[in-house]
Amino acid sequence: MKYLIRFCVFFLLSISYTNAQTNFTVTGVVADSSGLPLIGAIVKISDGTAGTATDNNGAFKLTLPQGRYTLVISYFGYQEQQKTINVNKNLVVTITMEEDILSSEVIEITDKAPNENVTDTKMGATQITVEEIKTLPALFGEVDIVKNIQTLPGVQVAGDGNTGLYVRGGGADQNLIVVDEAPVYNASHLFGIFSIFNADAVKSAELYKAGIPSQYGGRLSSLLDVKMRDGDSKKFKATGGIGIIASRLTLEGPFAKGKGTFIVSGRRSYADLFLLLSSNPDTRKNKLYFYDLNGKINYQFNKNNSLYISSYYGKDKFKFGGLFGMGWGNFTFTANWNHIFSDKVFLNTIYTHSEYKFDLGIDQGAIAFNFGTGITENSVKQDYQYIPSVRHQLHLGWSVSQREYNPGKFTPSAETSIFAETVLPRYHSLEGALFASNKQKLTENLTLDYGLRLNMFNNVGTGTVYNYNGDPVTGTKIDSTVYGRGDIINTFWGLEPRIAARYLLDEQSSVKAGFNRNYQYIHQISNSLAPVPFDVWVPSTNYFKPEAVNQYSVGYFRNLKDNTYETSVEGYYKTYTNSIDYIDNANLLLNPQIETQAYIGKAWSYGAEFYVKKKKGRLTGWVSYTLSWSYKQIPGINDGKKYFAGYDRRHNLNVIASYKISDRVTFGGQFVFGTGRPIGLPTGGGYAIDYFWLGVYPERNSYRLPSYHRLDLSITIDQRKKEGRRWEGSWSFSIYNLYGFAHINPWTVVAQTNKDTGNKEYVAIYFPAPIPSVTYNFKF
Repeated sequence: MKYLIRFCVFFLLSISYTNAQTNFTVTGVVADSSGLPLIGAIVKISDGTAGTATDNNGAFKLTLPQGRYTLVISYFGYQEQQKTINVNKNLVVTITMEEDILSSEVIEITDKAPNENVTDTKMGATQITVEEIKTLPALFGEVDIVKNIQTLPGVQVAGDGNTGLYVRGGGADQNLIVVDEAPVYNASHLFGIFSIFNADAVKSAELYKAGIPSQYGGRLSSLLDVKMRDGDSKKFKATGGIGIIASRLTLEGPFAKGKGTFIVSGRRSYADLFLLLSSNPDTRKNKLYFYDLNGKINYQFNKNNSLYISSYYGKDKFKFGGLFGMGWGNFTFTANWNHIFSDKVFLNTIYTHSEYKFDLGIDQGAIAFNFGTGITENSVKQDYQYIPSVRHQLHLGWSVSQREYNPGKFTPSAETSIFAETVLPRYHSLEGALFASNKQKLTENLTLDYGLRLNMFNNVGTGTVYNYNGDPVTGTKIDSTVYGRGDIINTFWGLEPRIAARYLLDEQSSVKAGFNRNYQYIHQISNSLAPVPFDVWVPSTNYFKPEAVNQYSVGYFRNLKDNTYETSVEGYYKTYTNSIDYIDNANLLLNPQIETQAYIGKAWSYGAEFYVKKKKGRLTGWVSYTLSWSYKQIPGINDGKKYFAGYDRRHNLNVIASYKISDRVTFGGQFVFGTGRPIGLPTGGGYAIDYFWLGVYPERNSYRLPSYHRLDLSITIDQRKKEGRRWEGSWSFSIYNLYGFAHINPWTVVAQTNKDTGNKEYVAIYFPAPIPSVTYNFKF
């Protein structure tokens, strides 16, 4: 606690800087003619003495001495605006931008200033908007913002159709994914072929690989912050698309005389409908589909108070005839009240609710059963933002989260079953945090962004803790301790310092360095990288201690040719403590003593990331390359020797390009290459269960899958605009994995015995390709 007190004192001292003359605040909003906020519009003083960019709400803030100024507002594809203001008090201004219909250059929509990658203190952070990726190839014609994030440096992918993120040597469960502040525990549809994010409902997504803001915590590797779109504030609109796999529809518009806006967006796949056309009655019983629904309402009560309510619901359903089926889905709800105390103090009060559920069922005589697992979270957070001067941006706040974990319920569904009902006791936890951060400009060239987050995590009853003679894996159970409802079973504390420094070498280049420490108090129980969402979440316990990571990073950033090109080189080194891995042939399903299947040890990863992005002109896109290593060393596994983590990939290359052939035709392409990930394969002995071979593993992850690579192509054709027609449309044609007929990219390799010969064999499981698709998009 004394360190937190010292840190708060340091904050108070650091913001004591004041100017000798009186300053006033100019705040405002930049919007287009329909009232939609323009994100990343540049607002500056004509003499260049001050400037900023608008935030996600199109808002900006400048602190200026008394005087007369000319504001210059610019945004790609819009006519430059100038506004003269007389600053003798705090001012509020509104800027409306008109489209530049004479501009023949490709319009790039982005939510950051052209050189923000150089001037900001952020490291390992990249933001992508839907507009940037709509012309790129899409699997089954569905634009997917997560799959494009997988092409960024430092991000690995497990295989075709997998929406999991493996960031800088971390596992898929070590990423915090939030949708309008609400956490999402599984972001996949159709076994990972699609993500849950409907492109028509998403405004932007920002990935933090390092320097996660102090108001977020609970994960080791990254933060994926997804913002949903606000509805149009001027008129009613309808947009959508019809594809070969899924279709979508979005409705939006104003209400309450412009004080509020709404947006509702729905999407459904219909592969199962084609199965009904089959002549085979068993095939017609199969089901494979997903649907999701996004909704958001914004309402401004007055100039100081506004509220938005956002929600997501999605479900996947898979059923194979009358044999078995499974389903999974997410539900999130967010209520965010924004209050402006003054021109320098703002408050966001946020309530979120999140649910993830998975169920599996088999309907076959005496073995029929139903299985379910899931996790539910409720959270409240207050985030105060204080801007005392142009040199400081201070965040202070707190958060409390309550979770309920359902590790599994197994229920026989046959009248006479060979199974018994098994219900694992539910876990409960309570997590609280205090956080503070300050972005401080020390000199014209040097800026610091530093913060602290203090976590307290309680594992609470009811619950049973088993005691062992020795470690749980090799020892024997002695007895158990039973805790009543609300009893504190464990308490863990964690202090997370974070600091980043940026030094400007000139207007176009900078160097940055950073350090951050993060804790994770929840764990996903899984020993597979397969896309089936058959995972169980549990909290930290006596045996599963909180995982922690220290990350050190350094980078060089440079823009070229008037910010047409962004380039960067970043290096990182990460060390993990209390890293979890599982014994060979671990029994993880419905095991009340899951600690007997895992060991705890250390891990580390390091690498270099190279990135070049072209933002202007007919040809746009980016190239990313990552050279990385990921290791684990855990006593009891691999004879205590270090081994490659399951998501280690030495080389990872992505080339993404979009070329504007004409005003109506855009060509897109992407090439992906990655070293095959390591896997473990049994070499002898063991036994078979339903032809699956459970053998002896000589070394952990001692084999590698073949190198992964593919080429995707697309072309988008806009329909000609006709006078008097109230709708616009476009056709998108794409092909995923163009040469997939000649090269397969295995998800994994399984060991089994041949059904005919009885011989042991290895069988690759892979995604069929190539896959063509066509989608028609429309807008009213």
